[in-house]
Amino acid sequence: MTNFKCRFLGQIWGARVPEPSHAAEFRDASEVLAFQSSSEEMEDVFHSSVLCHLTSLLLFMQLPTEGFAQEFTVIAPPDPIVAVLGGEVLLPCRVFPAMSAEDMELRWFRSKFSEAVFIYQDRLEQKEEQMAPYAGRTSLVRDLLNQGHAAVRIQNVNVSDNGLYTCFFRKGGFYEEANLELKVAGVGSAPQVRITRPEEDGVRVVCTASGWFPKPQVQWRDLSGEKFLAFSEAHTQDAGGLFSVEAALVVRDSSVGNVTCSILNPVLGQEKAMAIFIPEPFFPQASPWKVAFSVSLTVLVILLLGAGCYTKREHSMKVREKREKETLCQTTEQDRQTKEKVLEDAAKLQEELERRKSAYLAAWRKAQLYADWRKEQFQAWPVTLDPGSAHSGLVVSNEKTSVALKDSCVNSGDTGSVLGFEGIASGRCYWEVEIRDKGQSEWALGVCRESVNRQGWYVESPDKGFWAVGRFERGYCACITSPTLVSLEQVPHPRLRVGVFLDHQERDVSFYNMTDGSHIFSFPQASFSETLFPYFVIKSGDVSFTICSKVGGSEGLPVALSNPLEEAVSLPGKGFSPGSGADGLPGANSPLLPCNPEAVSP
Repeated sequence: MTNFKCRFLGQIWGARVPEPSHAAEFRDASEVLAFQSSSEEMEDVFHSSVLCHLTSLLLFMQLPTEGFAQEFTVIAPPDPIVAVLGGEVLLPCRVFPAMSAEDMELRWFRSKFSEAVFIYQDRLEQKEEQMAPYAGRTSLVRDLLNQGHAAVRIQNVNVSDNGLYTCFFRKGGFYEEANLELKVAGVGSAPQVRITRPEEDGVRVVCTASGWFPKPQVQWRDLSGEKFLAFSEAHTQDAGGLFSVEAALVVRDSSVGNVTCSILNPVLGQEKAMAIFIPEPFFPQASPWKVAFSVSLTVLVILLLGAGCYTKREHSMKVREKREKETLCQTTEQDRQTKEKVLEDAAKLQEELERRKSAYLAAWRKAQLYADWRKEQFQAWPVTLDPGSAHSGLVVSNEKTSVALKDSCVNSGDTGSVLGFEGIASGRCYWEVEIRDKGQSEWALGVCRESVNRQGWYVESPDKGFWAVGRFERGYCACITSPTLVSLEQVPHPRLRVGVFLDHQERDVSFYNMTDGSHIFSFPQASFSETLFPYFVIKSGDVSFTICSKVGGSEGLPVALSNPLEEAVSLPGKGFSPGSGADGLPGANSPLLPCNPEAVSP
């Protein structure tokens, strides 16, 4: 019991405590290290290890534990465990931090969870799921189970036990596992060396051995210890998984005398060897004419090989040059075809672009794509803010181009709004507004009639003289009689640039995302019986408006209207479908699509 505790605590603290000897495992003194320590010596190792690491343990216990989400961690030996065939071996695991594992479910299994080697549950060994090859050969070492240390003892180790294992600890609904490797090793029979037959220029010597695991390594040496590098080697494996080896060496030097065959176990590092003496009469005698013939034949072969190599190299160079020329011609032709295809595609693309633009210019009122093209038909309007129309909760910049909240929100009984200084009574004009929105805000922008009532709390809609879109509690919305949610395809937070396009005579108000030029929303045609003013409202949040349109033309006035077209020209490519745009023709792939109206409160 004391020896087992010392061994386990040695594994915990990293102390190199020798394993206890077992008669069944250590049958050969040359195969394993003898364990000579007494119980008192083991106790000294134990106390010394504990004292050396006590300071480290106390420091570790002071570390903060707020970041650890797991209840415990399972730790297994990092290095492979070596076991001797026919002996027994321990597969230890432990939990950290230390806690009792007596009421845990413990399981050792192979590659699958169902391939159980040993199961401990409800403080009993469970044998129903145990694999048949381990039945009767496994047991649990419980000495330090109350401290979180457990080990499975496997007796009568065989070849099939070699490989990876997983130890699994479960406590309630929490579990952890760790992997460990078992290397099985066995030393087989001593090598048997014999002379089989003479070769044409030497003597063939064969070395055989059996019962080794894993595959052994074979070496041949002469009397001085020099290794023979050229020899044949064949391995076979019996039903029990043990290896047999046969190595054949041809000795051509009659002065060698003794040759030694050694078989080495690569895991245990144990070796068995056998030497054999080869008398000189066993070597065949060489005739002088055979030597001369061999030399002449060797020289002739060398000359033929040299001539063949030279001829082949010359032929290869000619073939390579021919292929390089062909490849160069093909590459040149492909480049020419590629350039022609690129030019052709560019011409087609330009032709298609011009055709679409011509079609758009012929029916721009009903085409709600590409804000940059629409701007060609509108005049940039010089919008400045009228401080006299601003709500007391808003602050207008000195340049009269920016507005923001004084506080985080406007009184719930008011709607904080401000108008543009100049009214619009005719023509086509547009202006661009940059919204700096850090989220969780409510705002709107558009146009309104001069006579609207902006006192107190109100809801914007066309029938009340407001044409606006904005961001409210649940998303982006067009302010109509039944508020319509819309969703932007891309919103470059925290900045959004919106273009407001007003065609006073055609009674059209449209909004565009000026970041990517996509259409946002168009109101149905309405009666503009009076002058309209740019309209801005901020209800809550960290948000501000900045007017960033540039005035075009010599005087910055709206462009006079031309005669409206009676019919729209259909554009190729993307089509239109009925929706919320002017004349019932919004872009089918518009970046703002109507959503559930009930999602936004008035």
